[in-house]
Amino acid sequence: MAKAPNGPLGALNGKLHNLVFYMLNGQPIVRTIGDPGKPSRNQLANRQAMSVTMEMVSRISEFTNVSFELEARGTVRNAHNLATSYIKKHALKGEYPNISVDYSKVILSNGNIPGANDLKIEKREKGVLVSWNPSGQYNDTVMILLYHPLEKKAMPVINACRRDAGSYFVNLPEQLLHEPIEAYICFKSANGKAISDSAYIGNLNGEMESKEKREQKDKYALVKQRFEIVEADYLKQLEDNRGKPVDTKAFRNLEREYEVLKKKLEHLPGKPG
Repeated sequence: MAKAPNGPLGALNGKLHNLVFYMLNGQPIVRTIGDPGKPSRNQLANRQAMSVTMEMVSRISEFTNVSFELEARGTVRNAHNLATSYIKKHALKGEYPNISVDYSKVILSNGNIPGANDLKIEKREKGVLVSWNPSGQYNDTVMILLYHPLEKKAMPVINACRRDAGSYFVNLPEQLLHEPIEAYICFKSANGKAISDSAYIGNLNGEMESKEKREQKDKYALVKQRFEIVEADYLKQLEDNRGKPVDTKAFRNLEREYEVLKKKLEHLPGKPG
């Protein structure tokens, strides 16, 4: 039962049929509950996009809680909302069921103080050296994020050094040092009242495939191979029967397998390219 604690014209609170009403950050929210039925392809794509986004957002929250704090201040949104929104809207690539993050387009902060030029990341024996052109407000604080997609880990350095240092060395365990690294940087004013846009420094060690991705590709290849065999047989029998279905149990089974495999390939991750 939904209640109206603020009168008949106020916001509801509770459950009414398949709707749930509640307050979030001072805003009235309503959502549906119950079985929504079979999802459409667009709904499945949206779910995968959100899943891929959250996989990264959940690992980098220590960084984004600081980098988006100023933008979220005074609004009904929080740092988590902003990070999720920017990555989902601007940094995804591919189509369902092969949606993934385009790390070069990830946004981790928005602001009006200058960023930096000549961004570089170099691998050293015990870690990585991040460098930049130190021109600008000398005492701005440098924030660095190293993200490791294979391990699904993040290495945030919230107060790395001052801008005028021009470089900062990040120690890394040997395992992380030799796996793909996506690097980002932004600058925050010394008084904490302003921040720069984030910048993508670059990638180290390439885009190695995870075990999960390799397994998905192998599975897709096996299903595709079987589909091509079934498809060839199915189309040949149709052609031999002047385009009409053959009235036999064997053909009906073949047709059923053809449709099942075709549908499966539409939703199976691991498609090449």
